[in-house]
Amino acid sequence: MKGKISLSVVISAFNEEEKIEECFKSIVLANEIILVDNSSTDKTVEIARKYTSKIFIRPNNPMLNINKNYGFSKASGNWILSLDADERVSPELQKEILSTLNSQLLIINGYWIPRKNIIFGKWMQHAGWYPDHQLRLFRKGLGKFPEEHVHEMIRLGGQAAYLKNHIIHYNYETIFQFMQKVIYIYAPNEASQLLKNGYKFSWQDAIRFPAKEFLSRFLAREGYKDGFHGLMLSILMAFYHFSIFSLIWERLKFIQTGNERLLQGTEREFKKSYKDLLFWIVSKKLNKIKNPLKRQFYKLIYKFQ
Repeated sequence: MKGKISLSVVISAFNEEEKIEECFKSIVLANEIILVDNSSTDKTVEIARKYTSKIFIRPNNPMLNINKNYGFSKASGNWILSLDADERVSPELQKEILSTLNSQLLIINGYWIPRKNIIFGKWMQHAGWYPDHQLRLFRKGLGKFPEEHVHEMIRLGGQAAYLKNHIIHYNYETIFQFMQKVIYIYAPNEASQLLKNGYKFSWQDAIRFPAKEFLSRFLAREGYKDGFHGLMLSILMAFYHFSIFSLIWERLKFIQTGNERLLQGTEREFKKSYKDLLFWIVSKKLNKIKNPLKRQFYKLIYKFQ
């Protein structure tokens, strides 16, 4: 016989007075709400007190997931839903969670949930931003962040399934916000992880890191389908990866390398990146041609351009 289902929603926040109330309003399904406040200096806690008494103030840790795990440990429900203050549970997802937990299989210990990222006012449906599945719903005691990487997923003990409806994420709203998170949180953490995992420094990566990321976002994952938003975000993500390389170089005491034949090497790297760019553009154009003979004809033309 199944026991009674109870759901704890654990929210992590830092200076989110403008967003957190809408987050609380979207989780009426919760039996318990826990806020882990990362030492906010605004009205985040004051607003939260209208919705819950279970508020835990913690030092603001750059490894964000340490405090999230702390929140999980304070939950009394037998299921936990993990949210950030800039996320919302859609009405459709609320219904799906309740129906799923009330009829859920005993072998399933967690659920992946698709996430809509609203970036600079637009729902980003390409460039790797969607469906952006997140493992956020899990049985208490069976889900935990590894506390190694800021972009890590919850590690689950046992099997997981997928839900259909969305968490809505009001992600970056300004360019400054994007840059601030990259420079102060994400890029330093990525640089540390690469060095920890044995990354071998190569000056060519100053070109390869951002070029690869741009091609991946804008072309391979079809960021161009999101219009100018897709182009700008792909460029910004390329900057993010350039920042990672720059911080690695800094931590290696600005190592001097590649001084001999640097010009020729730089030319070679940019030519390769251009060749990769052309390959992807041509591939996307050819995919739009339905007639196989016509497609083969244009493939030959592009080959000799």
